[in-house]
Amino acid sequence: MKSKRYINWFMAVAVMGIGMVSCEDEPDKFELSGGKPTIKYIRMPSASAADSLIVGAFMDAAICLVGDNLKSIQEMYFNDQKAILNTSYMTENTLIVNVPGTIPEVVYDKIFMVTRDKDTINYDFKVLVPGPTVSSMKCEWVNPGELAEIRGDYFIDDPGQPLTLKIGDTSIDISNFTKNTISFVVPENLAEGAVEVTTIYGEVTSKFHYNDTRGMMFDNWGAAGETGTGLTNHGWHARDIKKDEFSLSGSYMELGGTTMSADGGWADGNFAFEYWPGDWSTPPVFAGTDICLNDLVNFTDFANMALKFEMCIPASNPWMAGAMQIIFSGNDQVTIQTANNTFFNNDTGYPRALYRPWSVTGSYDTADEWITVTLPIASSFIYDHNGTDAKIPLTEANFTGLTIFVWSGGVNGTECNPVIKIDNIRAVPNK
Repeated sequence: MKSKRYINWFMAVAVMGIGMVSCEDEPDKFELSGGKPTIKYIRMPSASAADSLIVGAFMDAAICLVGDNLKSIQEMYFNDQKAILNTSYMTENTLIVNVPGTIPEVVYDKIFMVTRDKDTINYDFKVLVPGPTVSSMKCEWVNPGELAEIRGDYFIDDPGQPLTLKIGDTSIDISNFTKNTISFVVPENLAEGAVEVTTIYGEVTSKFHYNDTRGMMFDNWGAAGETGTGLTNHGWHARDIKKDEFSLSGSYMELGGTTMSADGGWADGNFAFEYWPGDWSTPPVFAGTDICLNDLVNFTDFANMALKFEMCIPASNPWMAGAMQIIFSGNDQVTIQTANNTFFNNDTGYPRALYRPWSVTGSYDTADEWITVTLPIASSFIYDHNGTDAKIPLTEANFTGLTIFVWSGGVNGTECNPVIKIDNIRAVPNK
């Protein structure tokens, strides 16, 4: 019994000894020091920029404070925004910290350092807020009286310089805004134009246009009484051209309305649209409603262009399988007289875009609203039909025709009965 108590006592002493040794084995453990910090200067953290002293930095940027007694800093504020201090980047003489990413509500143009002893020391430093950016509109074609939404960043209102919005030469009344969105009711007779946003930190003009007609290829779909290009079905399949309560700007083209298998099985009878140029003359004539698309739209700089269209998918018919394969073609691939699908079928390696937004959540619809889809040509038209990389690059000669076919894509989904409404197919600059 005595022996057992001795052993337990010995073990307890041993454990205490280990704990004491463990504490003593942490000579580099961070501890706040007393006194007050002194800042000599601020620079960027990289060694190559050590000689570049700065008096301001953009939000989220990493900076390095150089001085003395910097381990006395317990809290740090840039204007009224608290920074996160990582003790791994704090020494007596240097402190690396990220400028807070939240826009200050009160601007002092100072860093405030609170010490362990609750002293506050300040240092002159400006937090730079970027100018606004405008990336897109939820829908570029919105009718007068309806609510439109612009998306971007750094939409900041200031009493000295209110947030303003213009489209073309028209000043727009803003209904609501956040840091990333601006909403407004489209006024009557608003003309096509770029979007301009101005804040206290700068102004920006969008690459896209409201009601964009540039590079338009398909808009009135050959409907009687409508103005536009007049181009429509021009291949094997006569897609439904409709004008009803869903119409955005007149007639539109519709895909689907029947079963799409989980693997995106071949169902071209309902899911394929073709525009293959030329007529039946010998030799063929490429003009009028038989025109080559690259005679209608200049694709010389296609690497800096995007394909755009408006799309509406009713909530009653969500899209859950199959990729929308969007395939530009040249006359060497297909014309109305050489009609074929072999140029893009199976594993030919011919490039196309694969658009399948349903793959993110398993199901996709636009809640009966129209949205704008943007597919940069250089980064989107790079796939084979099954999602692998295309073996053949697009060239300037590959823009005479267009095929849209919901099929395959390399990702299985869920059997569905999607309805996909499309309008205003265009190719526009995106850089």
